[in-house]
Amino acid sequence: MAYQPFDLTGKVALITGGNSGIGLGMAEALAQAGADIAIWGTNAKKNEAAKSSLHDSGRKVLTLEVDVGNEAAVEAAFARTLEVMGRVDGCFANAGVGGRAASFLEMTSEEWHRVLRVNLDGVFYTFKAAARHMVQRGDGGTLVGTASLAAVSGQARGQHYAATKGGVISMIRAMAVEFARYKIRANAILPGWIDTDMTRKTFANEKFRDKVLPRVPMRRWGEAADFGGIAVYLMSSASSYHSGDTFLIDGAYSIF
Repeated sequence: MAYQPFDLTGKVALITGGNSGIGLGMAEALAQAGADIAIWGTNAKKNEAAKSSLHDSGRKVLTLEVDVGNEAAVEAAFARTLEVMGRVDGCFANAGVGGRAASFLEMTSEEWHRVLRVNLDGVFYTFKAAARHMVQRGDGGTLVGTASLAAVSGQARGQHYAATKGGVISMIRAMAVEFARYKIRANAILPGWIDTDMTRKTFANEKFRDKVLPRVPMRRWGEAADFGGIAVYLMSSASSYHSGDTFLIDGAYSIF
């Protein structure tokens, strides 16, 4: 029999923030591998565009407007996802927002909590709902959190963003240990400089581009599609004994 661990037929993947950027890149690859897809996003137009882009995969696709920073909204959306899709085998907590502070000294408590609300609280609420479902169902699953290179490197003016991403890594490790007995795996993905809506304004800055791009050994920014392979791997039986890890996907930027 041929080795087919990457066939995700019959599986359901939930991707928060899956209507664009890294999340959509994951969703497209997961659908092509055979998984049905549930996407949570806050922008209705982006949700519909994402659903249309996945149409040719032939997979079942559900999109919901969800604010992951609201626990009640997450619980309601997860219940609706189960109602429509039947199950969730892989939960990718990918939704996030960037920082807006001019400096740490000028960072307001409102700005601090705005970022933590989505990037950390949102992951907690999402994983809590997903882990509960996977434990109750009894046949395991995978939890994947999108952290960031910022979690392991210094980011001036982004202390709140970095704190959330470091927190995601720590949360993932703790979940990998606690839920291993239920055949639930938990891993984190750390993107480097990736061309998305969140980074487009930064990448348009010529000074930034001229200083940073030459430090990326692959000599290009990362793209959403670069995260499809790792998503499929972590959703598949090929990673059945791989848990508690961090996958740094940055074109070798951090070691150059």
